[in-house]
Amino acid sequence: MDLGDCYRLLGLRSGASFAEIKTSYRRLAQQYHPDINPDDKKAKDKFIALTEAYRLLLTVVPPEETVEQPSSQPFTPRREEPKATPKTTVTTETFVSRCEEPKANRQETAAKTTVTTEKPQSPPANIGEIEQRLKWKTYEQLQRFLKAKRFPQAIALAEALAERLPKDAEVRQWLAIAYQIWGRALINDNQVLKARIYLKKALKTDPHNKALWNEVQRDFQKIEEAF
Repeated sequence: MDLGDCYRLLGLRSGASFAEIKTSYRRLAQQYHPDINPDDKKAKDKFIALTEAYRLLLTVVPPEETVEQPSSQPFTPRREEPKATPKTTVTTETFVSRCEEPKANRQETAAKTTVTTEKPQSPPANIGEIEQRLKWKTYEQLQRFLKAKRFPQAIALAEALAERLPKDAEVRQWLAIAYQIWGRALINDNQVLKARIYLKKALKTDPHNKALWNEVQRDFQKIEEAF
């Protein structure tokens, strides 16, 4: 069962929020619960499928966080003045090594990546504080999945975040590196055809990352030499 099947089973659009997933599951679980349909095998099978889909989605869609705000005024995300910053590039080794960093340092470290010599450019448009918290919480979960070699879950998590924040270049970079890491693991398992697919996805997802491009080319060369 892939991520798309999970959303469809729960009657949701792809990228639905944590609250929507929880609400839909509770409604459908009550409808198909074996206690309510004791002699209905189809209802029982449906209930089992719904539960599996719900559990998988919970591993890739972090709970939403709320931000306290004054009761008399609407919440307005704080905006910072745009500053010209150099373009950064994260290598696969840098990305994986952060699995071992203390939690408090991860967000700070993410900014200290390999800097290219390209001209400075303005940062992407600001996103809300809630989205920023979700982004970094998801990043930490992604690191845990990769460290545990739970590659399908890592890919599903990164894809869901990229779908939610499609204009975030940093998120696209994380997804591309996750594709490459899985591609390398598939090479080691002698699954060459599947490895090629994910290495190509890495290049397509972050085509302007020169460091990633060079690493993927070395991975393709390794395939040619070994097979």
